[in-house]
Amino acid sequence: MNLFSKTVLLFFSLILICLSSDLAAQIYLDNASFEGNPEDATMPTGWHHCRDGTTPDLLPGPWGVIKEAHDGETYLGLISRENGTWESIEQRLSNPMKKGECYQFSLMLAYTKKYAGYNLPLKLRIWGSSTKCGRDQLLAETRFIRHEDWKKYDFDFYPKSDINYVIFEAHFADGVYISYKGNILLDDLSKIKKCDRAMLEENDGAIFLDKI
Repeated sequence: MNLFSKTVLLFFSLILICLSSDLAAQIYLDNASFEGNPEDATMPTGWHHCRDGTTPDLLPGPWGVIKEAHDGETYLGLISRENGTWESIEQRLSNPMKKGECYQFSLMLAYTKKYAGYNLPLKLRIWGSSTKCGRDQLLAETRFIRHEDWKKYDFDFYPKSDINYVIFEAHFADGVYISYKGNILLDDLSKIKKCDRAMLEENDGAIFLDKI
C-alpha cells in the first residue's frame, strides 16, 4: 500500500470514528413525532402510561381538533380534568443520560381553544428517573402554553443522577388552585444530545429549563 492509499484510509477511518462518537453521544426517542392513526384515548407506539386515567389522543381529528401536525401526520394531545387529574406518557431512553453531564433537547408545543370542552391552557413538565414510572428529578418545566401556533422550546440541563426514563406530563398553570379542563399539544421531539455547558436556574431543587 502506497503513501497516498494509507493517507486516504486514515482519513476515512478518522471520519468513521468521529461519526461513531457523535452517534454515541445522542439519545433517541422512539416515535418522537407521535405518528399513528388519529384516535382518541390511545397510546402512541413506543410510549406507555404511568398514571390511571391517562388516555392521550392522537390528533388531528378526535374531539374536534383540526390543527395540522408540525412534523409528520399526527401529534399528541394531553389533557387535565376538573377532578384534579392530568395525563402523562413515558418512554425508556435508548441510552441513559449520565449524572453530571450536560444535555440539550427540544420539542414543539401548542394549545388549541377547541378540544371538546378541555379548552384552557396548560404547561408541560418533563421528569427523569432511573426506574420505570419514577419521578426522581424535574428535568424541565415550561411556562403556561397559550399560543395556538407551534413553537419550538429548547432545554439545557444536567441530570443529578443517571436517567433511564422520561415522563412528559401536562399540568395546571402556576398560581391556579382550582382544577380545570385544559389541553397541551406535543410534536417533533428531538434527539437528546450532549452539550458543553447549560444555563440553569435552581428553585427548591427543581431545574427549570424553558429558554423561550
